[in-house]
Amino acid sequence: MARYTGPKTKIARKFGEAIFGQDKVLSKKNYPPGQHGNGRKKKTSEYGIQLLEKQKAKYTYGVLECQFRNLFDKAQRSKGITGEVLLQLLESRLDNIVYRIGLAKSRAGARQLVLHRHVIVDGNVVNIPSYTVKPGQVIGVREKDKSLEVILDSVTGVNHSKYPWIEYDNGTMSAKYLHIPERTDIPENIKEQLIVELYSK
Repeated sequence: MARYTGPKTKIARKFGEAIFGQDKVLSKKNYPPGQHGNGRKKKTSEYGIQLLEKQKAKYTYGVLECQFRNLFDKAQRSKGITGEVLLQLLESRLDNIVYRIGLAKSRAGARQLVLHRHVIVDGNVVNIPSYTVKPGQVIGVREKDKSLEVILDSVTGVNHSKYPWIEYDNGTMSAKYLHIPERTDIPENIKEQLIVELYSK
């Protein structure tokens, strides 16, 4: 499946946020990339602002355009505020939850763990990163993979009480998805209403 594999620091500088965790880069170069990135700032149109917000959400969660549009359509058909439901659907993706649990240091790393069949849901191997986890399901690591250095290195020092909708069990290296998170609990700096306005044009 196609994924963005270009320079991540440029993306972070484009939005002025550590989307992929490049805090050091932004502290040194807190301006857009390119020859004129540090020059006079031009005014961005309303459409441009909305488009940037959608792109930021896509890069943050590692979702391609077609997938993102499908999730938006699903959010529109669901009960509740469309923008909030969209973020809740993104948060419920298996690769995102694996990342939130701390089994991987990034969503890209979490996606790799899922694709390589290291992750189980309710005791069964699931190798689909976009799989929607439902409240009550338990996400963990296959027994024979619990000693993998990449996983042990990621889990060490993680604050597992950071996300109130996930209950982590250190003994079994698994977590229960308690409930769909409220918008106020989701830490991502995304203005979802701008995305709704963009798709409503």
